[in-house]
Amino acid sequence: MSLLPSATEIVCALGLRDSLVGVTHECDHPREIRGTTVLTASRIPGEGLTSAEIDHAVAGRLSGHQSLYHLDAAGLRELRPDLVLTQELCDVCAVSYAEVQRAAARVLDAGTRVVSLEPTTLDEVFGTIELVGTLTDRSARARELVASLRGRVDAVRSRLPDGISRPRVWVCEWLEPPYAAGHWVPAQVEAAGGQEVFQRTGLPSTRVLPEEIITRAPEVVILAPCGFRLDEVEREAVRVSPFPGWDRLPAVREGRVWAVDASSYVSRPGPRLVGGVEILARIFHPEIFGSPDPGTARRLARGTPGSARGVGPRAGSVDDPSPNAGRS
Repeated sequence: MSLLPSATEIVCALGLRDSLVGVTHECDHPREIRGTTVLTASRIPGEGLTSAEIDHAVAGRLSGHQSLYHLDAAGLRELRPDLVLTQELCDVCAVSYAEVQRAAARVLDAGTRVVSLEPTTLDEVFGTIELVGTLTDRSARARELVASLRGRVDAVRSRLPDGISRPRVWVCEWLEPPYAAGHWVPAQVEAAGGQEVFQRTGLPSTRVLPEEIITRAPEVVILAPCGFRLDEVEREAVRVSPFPGWDRLPAVREGRVWAVDASSYVSRPGPRLVGGVEILARIFHPEIFGSPDPGTARRLARGTPGSARGVGPRAGSVDDPSPNAGRS
């Protein structure tokens, strides 16, 4: 049973789709998992909410020590999994390890293993894949998959000439309020030939002030709000007012503000993070790698999608655009 979208992707990449008995409401990749029993639901109605409204709702529940998710204990009992994969990395991103443990203690046999996956860097994501391989008797396949993924990252690095100019990059992990991405994201940026301006490698994402962003003068801005697909990123960008000084950012002046499919390629610590490296390399260095597929990333003209009034966070968390302001 996978209670984490990235774990679902890992399990399927290891050829264990037929062994997967339950998933979360956010698990949507690969397509073959459709029809698998869903065991979670969000407690925050997210349809139509702005990123600021989602952030407010999430903060309210967490400050009251309330869970963001409902876990179907009856379904857990009925499915009787041998292994439950969950996480303790972020209370916002998925049902928590502690909550799963409590439910498992009530309804499952003592022999059921509940394992928390908590990678904080790109290397640890690869290690997580190998761990799941060990837990499921797929160690050889996991090693092969990790070798392939590392090879793709190395292939990107090898095409970057020595001394290449690395643009200063801000990966905006939430729009309103603005967040700087952490954990594995700076490593993605570095491997792709950029330098992330907040450098929170291995650390949680964090809220940042407009003044901090302006001081770091990013030459490329990547809008990648956690849990949002590309179309949702573009729509949300239209609704958010630019902070004072947004127009002074080099990235905005030079027309290098991009929306990306965060849910697929940035937010989830699974195999598709390597696809994120390849997409970022195309954004940073199109003269070497070519332009990114518009189905994965799109440039926002002068920082605005089409004729929108402006984009950028107001001063003041992959998959479906879920109502959890996930913080990668």
